[in-house]
Amino acid sequence: MLYSNDYITFNYEEAGEGQPILILHGNGPDHRMMMGCLEPLFSPGQQYRRIYVDLPGMGRTPAADWIRSSDDMLRAVEMMIEALLPGERFLLVGQSYGGYLARGLLRNYADFIEGLFLLCPCVIAEMRDRELPQHQAAVYDKELLEELSEAERDEFTSIAVVQTRTAWERYNREIVSALQLADSGFMERIKAAGKYPFSFDADRMAPFLKPSLILTGRQDSMTGYRDAWRLLDLYPHATFAVLDRAGHNLHMEQEELLGAMVKEWLNRTGDGMLT
Repeated sequence: MLYSNDYITFNYEEAGEGQPILILHGNGPDHRMMMGCLEPLFSPGQQYRRIYVDLPGMGRTPAADWIRSSDDMLRAVEMMIEALLPGERFLLVGQSYGGYLARGLLRNYADFIEGLFLLCPCVIAEMRDRELPQHQAAVYDKELLEELSEAERDEFTSIAVVQTRTAWERYNREIVSALQLADSGFMERIKAAGKYPFSFDADRMAPFLKPSLILTGRQDSMTGYRDAWRLLDLYPHATFAVLDRAGHNLHMEQEELLGAMVKEWLNRTGDGMLT
């Protein structure tokens, strides 16, 4: 679905009805990655309205000339909230760069956010400042890798910790196809201008007291896990996990554990015990 006004045009998809969940993907892919991650966890009877947006310059959401920094990107997401969830309380999910934006949203929307799930979140914007493990494969299928083109193999093996046929098919379907739509130059210009970090310190906000979940991969060489550990004081009701045999594609590599922990988080957000 396409929404447009005088300031922003963006694509989004919805599933289900009930408690809204705003879901933000990372830098490069589009909403399909997060739909593939989360939709299998919901049954028809569950009362959740899942809202999957394409960030500007990604998927079918065009880049906008006025977006020249992560501050501007955050404002674009706030415009999405104003358009789709005016005055409503909602749950918030952010993966990678989407997790960075989700943390930024707490500055103005903490009172509206009933729960937060950060999946392999970007905590420190500049990669050179992150504490990252070495990339390594835990599982690989030699026959599959030989079948892939050199470009496909390089792309997949540069990030995948579980390098199996099943993982590749999902990666190709949910991520590669989206990367082909992305305006990569748009985000590169933001990075080159030194505007990738927020102009404010997202770690100097009041503690977020609602149920939270932070999932990281032990072998995630993109955003790591050590930087995310330092967030715990800001999220007193957060469950934190570092999953072995998982990298930045944790949702594909540890599906069962991810499913169990997301369902437990949703149970906590529905308890109504924390205010």
